[in-house]
Amino acid sequence: MRTLVGTVGQSVLATDDGEHWGRLGPNVGFHSDAMVRTLVNRPDAPHVIWAGTDRGILRSGDGGRTWTRLNGAFSEQQVWRVSFHPKDDKVVFAGTGTPSPALIFRSDDDGATWKQLPVEIVSECAAVGVPRVTDIAIDPLEPMKVWASIEVDGMRRSTDGGETWSRIDGPITNPDGHAATVTVGPPKTVFLTVNNEIFYSRDDGATWQTVDVKRHFPYTHIRDVVFDAVDPCTAWAAIGDATPGTTGVLMVTHDAGTSWQRINMPHEPNSAMWVVRTQPDHPERVLTASRYGYLYESHDRGKSWVKLRREFSEISSVVWVPD
Repeated sequence: MRTLVGTVGQSVLATDDGEHWGRLGPNVGFHSDAMVRTLVNRPDAPHVIWAGTDRGILRSGDGGRTWTRLNGAFSEQQVWRVSFHPKDDKVVFAGTGTPSPALIFRSDDDGATWKQLPVEIVSECAAVGVPRVTDIAIDPLEPMKVWASIEVDGMRRSTDGGETWSRIDGPITNPDGHAATVTVGPPKTVFLTVNNEIFYSRDDGATWQTVDVKRHFPYTHIRDVVFDAVDPCTAWAAIGDATPGTTGVLMVTHDAGTSWQRINMPHEPNSAMWVVRTQPDHPERVLTASRYGYLYESHDRGKSWVKLRREFSEISSVVWVPD
């Protein structure tokens, strides 16, 4: 099984055996010392991998062994997020940001051409300066509904596939958006995550509830919420004491966010937990990583974990390609 780890400034590290890692560089189409903010592969075709980098999007059709750069309006910008349509494999969303302007694009032809979508995002904001699009979630049951999180300019939603957008106000007053996801459940639930809380809605955003992170979690910096690839009621929350912090924890829910339990790693993380990866091709395997390079692996759906010997620079994302 081939595993690829996206890093901030060290390109992508890849291994075929879990022990010997090589860095992808110009000899395979990657640029040297790339800042990779997102690394994703298609659920139905895991050998097809997209990388959002500081020079636009690179794509591989052979499990990450060779790469080509996609043309587009953001070809020299920092791409923070790539999200695939759940039912149409030609439709892809991309979000840019820091240090580039924060923008959202959609391709209807598998990345051949792109349309910039009309999302109003501030050019400057607190904490990070230029904001960034940290997540784009397409509703798996009603894919015309799209949700986006922006750090640090709040949450957005679209009900027409991205043609128009509205800002989500009301109870979500914290603009430090970290993640967005939709699970089919039951019940179908939208999760919007800010830096210190997880909000969820069972009625498509009409009303919102909170997990009450300060009360139920050991730490209050929330980086991401990721649902299991095959179980729509199981999810992991990557959290830490701060950003990047000095330690972190994984939280898990098996009831679509109603209750959460702590998962203790065999070796205490050296920073906030940052990444969780689960794929339908191998649902028993789960990978998770701390911000500063500790990579953990589970072969029993997250019940037990081992820390891999290899450590990395800042980890942004992880994918694998099955044999």
